[in-house]
Amino acid sequence: MGGWNHWKAGLLLALPMSIANAAWAECDSHSGTCEIATGSYHIVLPQGDEHSTEAELPAVVFLHGHGGSGAGSLLNQSLVEGLTAWGYAVIAPDALPRRGTRSWTFFPGWEGRDEITFLQDVAADAAERFGLKREEMVLAGFSAGAFMVNYLACAEPDSFAAYAPIAGGFWRPQPEHCAGPVRLFQSHGWQDGVVPLEGRYLGGGRFQQGDIFAGLELWREANGCIEQAPEKREIKGETLRRSWNCTEGGDIAFVLYPGGHQIPAEWSDWMVDWFEAADPGAG
Repeated sequence: MGGWNHWKAGLLLALPMSIANAAWAECDSHSGTCEIATGSYHIVLPQGDEHSTEAELPAVVFLHGHGGSGAGSLLNQSLVEGLTAWGYAVIAPDALPRRGTRSWTFFPGWEGRDEITFLQDVAADAAERFGLKREEMVLAGFSAGAFMVNYLACAEPDSFAAYAPIAGGFWRPQPEHCAGPVRLFQSHGWQDGVVPLEGRYLGGGRFQQGDIFAGLELWREANGCIEQAPEKREIKGETLRRSWNCTEGGDIAFVLYPGGHQIPAEWSDWMVDWFEAADPGAG
């Protein structure tokens, strides 16, 4: 489906308070919040599909960062427009407050909601309610949401079709092994100082973000990579990419982009181009 930096033809400009090629799907007419037993989420559908009974749609479940919200994620126009232009629904769950601030309970031993069950419940509920294709859902996230993506993918790799963390990996000590191979599209800003590539200490030394490259080594092991070196190395403008295709049905792409702790405007196109690529494990 075009090149890695392909922009979907005819992408419309964003309109104030709305997304030009998308439709907000409201579970509650006042708040727009979809409630399930384990929490809540928000959703945007491609324009014209809010009441569709035809073919099921693929979707991206996108997890907000520390202190964010699902509704806040959907205000990122480049993210949402980029995905809905390709015909994807965008599902944005809400984390629960931890010490007064919304964030995900991803680190082993933390008390809180069973996030893996919650996110599986969100995916199942949205698929049934809005006619989405459950087996074509990608779990993505930014910052704390990206850490959550990595931990869920490691523990329950078959929960989603693919995983796309932005600016997040594992914390120390990182898992010794993951349950199985995955399709992983990991991206990170070269100048990120909030989640540096090498990691950093938090909470006065009580916690330590892990090294992104060490996390990639763990993923290569989970994907059965015998050779650590990537099969492909690409430079496109200021963006660097490495790829590993070590096992059938699994592959890893790692993208370094210029800038800091942010979601690149082009991310949606990068990710969908990768996700829809043929024969991901044919390397």
